[in-house]
Amino acid sequence: MARKSLRPHLNQIRTWTRQGRTDAWVAHQLEVTVQQIASFKREAGLLDEDPEGAAPFDDDIDLRAEDDAKIAAELEAAEQARIEAEEAATAEQARREAEEAEEAEREEAEPAAPKRRGRRGGRTRATRAGGTPLEGTFDHGEDGYGLWLDPAVVDDPVYAEHWAGHRPVTVTIEEDQIVIRRTE
Repeated sequence: MARKSLRPHLNQIRTWTRQGRTDAWVAHQLEVTVQQIASFKREAGLLDEDPEGAAPFDDDIDLRAEDDAKIAAELEAAEQARIEAEEAATAEQARREAEEAEEAEREEAEPAAPKRRGRRGGRTRATRAGGTPLEGTFDHGEDGYGLWLDPAVVDDPVYAEHWAGHRPVTVTIEEDQIVIRRTE
């Protein structure tokens, strides 16, 4: 059973407590457990009230002012916590932006060192994670020919570095393969 909020029933519970109603009776009226009523009374400070020593109950007493003050204080504390969290997030974002700006300035100030080639002098080929080749299809449409690649090609770092965007290419057609090379 999900725990039902008893906060909206605070005045009614206080009234019943002053009238000498038992926790079992109150729990039955609000359709909750006796343990929830006892716990709520402890949290709300209703156990301090002694029905035998109290003055006769007056139904005309307005108990809302006391509760409204408590609720207003809780809402104000929650709003203050929200404002502090927003300020902390803004400060963190400003700190990150400052670090990124410093990094960009350092990169601009330092000349880029040429990349070192391997022992054999050629470029290395990066392999895709998983080692599986990408798939594609060759389209013979009404408007011409097209090559449709697997959407995973966008995640490939080699594609992102060398092929992303519009690039002029040369196409060589052979008996068992079609070779697409970038022209530069």
